Amino acid sequence: MGDLLLIALYAMLGAGAAGALGAVALRILRRRSVAVSLAVVAAVAVAAMLAGTLAVAWAMFLSSHDLTVVTTVVAMAAAVSLGTALLLGRQVVRRCRELVAAARDFGENGTFTAPAVPAPAELAALSRELALTGERLAASRERERALETSRRELVAWISHDLRTPLAGLRAMSEALEDGVVADPNRYHRQMRTEVERLNSMVTDLFELSRIHAGALSLSPARVSLYDLIGDALAGADALAREHGVRLAGETVDALPVVVDGKEMTRVSVTDACGGIPEEDLPRVFDTGWRGSQARTPPSGAGLGLAIVRGIVEAHSGHADVHNVPGGCRFELTLPAPA
Repeated sequence: MGDLLLIALYAMLGAGAAGALGAVALRILRRRSVAVSLAVVAAVAVAAMLAGTLAVAWAMFLSSHDLTVVTTVVAMAAAVSLGTALLLGRQVVRRCRELVAAARDFGENGTFTAPAVPAPAELAALSRELALTGERLAASRERERALETSRRELVAWISHDLRTPLAGLRAMSEALEDGVVADPNRYHRQMRTEVERLNSMVTDLFELSRIHAGALSLSPARVSLYDLIGDALAGADALAREHGVRLAGETVDALPVVVDGKEMTRVSVTDACGGIPEEDLPRVFDTGWRGSQARTPPSGAGLGLAIVRGIVEAHSGHADVHNVPGGCRFELTLPAPA
């Protein structure tokens, strides 16, 4: 038992010395390529085996012939092991270089194509992550293009919507100044209507800018969904009756929600508008989108539903729209109260 422990000690000392030298070599060469690191690792493994074997053989005081035989056998095994390790390491290096080339193309072209040749698990995982990153970047670029398109449309529509009432106000004010108006009161009423419409448009623009800047200040409180819907209906009932629209919300359950009641009363509706064309559904909540290219004042500025989505998302919710028989339904999903 004592001899066996002594042999193990000599083997450990020999292999440990080779391992320590390998660690120093790896630290010195740590900025070199993977091929160099793999070669050092393979050399250390072979050298540790060789050093441990020779240390034991020397400690056992083998004859010159026996020591030569042991050394030759171990050297041959070490040479074959080192050659095999280096060959396998070259394959790993080749996979790394292929991945580097694919990543370079990713940086230049914006799309990542993983190498077709199978790679080690770590490199395959890195390829998958790069592919997912490429998909996210592509989706982000698509959202950016859609946002830029909606911004251009919004600028064009807002410019028209502002220019039209301003031109009307100027014409009416000049007519009043010149005293050529038969019914000044009618002009005053019309001017006030235009001013209110402009004020509403500016208010919506300010609200939307706060949402986009993340500056929408919420004061959430625990309220009943039934009361929330009731307040929203009460605030819109007079305008709805004026346009011949009937509002209904009596079947809403009294479920608790934690929301800013003032902001949330601006959203939620199902109507009998006849539905929205399927190709238009994905753009309903886009800023500035109004469902047609018409730029007449009644079409609005296309800000209302964009504000609705911003308010709902500020509550960590989600807004969506679906066609239903005879009309469409806007669905708002809010997180359950804790």
